[in-house]
Amino acid sequence: MNPTQLMDSSEHDVIVAGGGPVGLTLACELALAGTRVLVFERLTEVDRTIKAGAINTPSAEAFYRRGMLPALAEIQREAMGRFSSFLAGRRAAGASTPTPPPRFAGHFAAIPLRADLFDASDPDFGNAGPAADVGLVPQEPLERLLAERAAGLGVGIRRGVTLTGFVADDTGVTVHTDAGPVRAGWLVGCDGGRSTVRKLAGFPFPGTDPEITGRQALVEMTGAEALGSGWQTTPTGHYVHGPMPGRVLTVEFDGPPADRESPVTAREIEDSLRRVTGVDVTVTAVHTATRFTDNTRQASTYRKGRVLLAGDAAHVHSPFGGQGLNLGIGDAVNLGWKLAATVRGWAPDGLLDTYSAERHPIGAWVLEWTRAQVAMMRPDPHARALRAVVRDLAGTVDGTTHLVKKISGVWQRYDLPGDHPLTGRSAPDLAFADGSRLGDHLHHGRALLVDLRDDPELRARADGYGGRVETVTVACPDRPGLAGLLVRPDGVVAWAADAEGDREGLDPALRRWFGEPRPAPVNS
Repeated sequence: MNPTQLMDSSEHDVIVAGGGPVGLTLACELALAGTRVLVFERLTEVDRTIKAGAINTPSAEAFYRRGMLPALAEIQREAMGRFSSFLAGRRAAGASTPTPPPRFAGHFAAIPLRADLFDASDPDFGNAGPAADVGLVPQEPLERLLAERAAGLGVGIRRGVTLTGFVADDTGVTVHTDAGPVRAGWLVGCDGGRSTVRKLAGFPFPGTDPEITGRQALVEMTGAEALGSGWQTTPTGHYVHGPMPGRVLTVEFDGPPADRESPVTAREIEDSLRRVTGVDVTVTAVHTATRFTDNTRQASTYRKGRVLLAGDAAHVHSPFGGQGLNLGIGDAVNLGWKLAATVRGWAPDGLLDTYSAERHPIGAWVLEWTRAQVAMMRPDPHARALRAVVRDLAGTVDGTTHLVKKISGVWQRYDLPGDHPLTGRSAPDLAFADGSRLGDHLHHGRALLVDLRDDPELRARADGYGGRVETVTVACPDRPGLAGLLVRPDGVVAWAADAEGDREGLDPALRRWFGEPRPAPVNS
């Protein structure tokens, strides 16, 4: 990159530090809302390191509401093809094979959850619509999809650029990089667990120190037919084999690695596998590998003036339960429309502060969820005794369904004003009489007032919110008692009323989230 190009660029509204899935999701949301976004990413290409292997229900819903579900379904189809190849290889070697993972499959503290004990009729699982059928979406292809979408929305993505410092003042932030300085109104750190933005801004980052070393890799090896499939517990730790050819993961309780930066070698993976599994495998090649720990910390707040944090920059924890990627995507979707509203000048007072207020409790829960799993995975007698108790509970319909709810994210709810059971929850993907679904009406990234009773008075309350709140009048045969709902751009219900419910709560909800209505223009 020519440094002069960067220095001479016109002012940007928002600079996003970090071009992984969280930073790209945020950039897409900001651009969709009409803001000028520049992303800096230190890597020169999409990170091919093996990381998260799936998305949860809130993430799938968020992407579905932006019209991305067909592309995600194709990624899932390809991932299932690799899983089928893994099964075929296991059968050819005469090894035992698992069944394909069902919807919401997962584990708690390396205890696999049985599909036949999951109560799919639980009402909390009936609201996601087609998004419920997509989950097996690995991080690398998701990042490529988001990068393509961001570029299509006009986001500037500068790869191979490292943020080295910044100076924030009352009107914006001057960001310094190894390619030169650039000015923007806001800076968001999406630059990972060792975030430069977080450290330079001085965000407090309290938490607990790590006690494990985990390793995950895609390898070529011999002797794998003697390994079990899926999550396995041994006297010395835990390991995973599959669900794609060559994928292995080990967990050892020997403290954090002495050197997080050195490359993960074939010998290191082989030694760890042998220690944990007791099987004399031989690793002949490593295609991609990473280390992880259970370092568990959370920024005390996600905003300091014109600098904000999202994703791993705001919270770090062990990957058990697959929460990290999804937590970060939730941050980005919550923050995007609020920051865009602030940039564009129509945000009501305090709107941007609701980002930290709403997302911090979800992050705190994830930290506790992962700490509990680490405690149960320790190879000491007390932890193994507790593990046996929880395994018995997970062997019941109620136990499995409870754990799956937590893993899938369908339990999440924000504490918003209003007593309707939908308020604060992810909007149900209502099926409308005209053949459309609620998610189809959210592709534009604006709020939506849904009038289910053809009520002119209800629709009139949204007058003056043009460009901020769209209105749709449609019938919903499956929910005859529901009169209407106001859905925020992030898919969260801000207000809802039944047929005989209180309509008066709509006006304060509109003002709380979308500011004051503008008067209608006077005809000359």
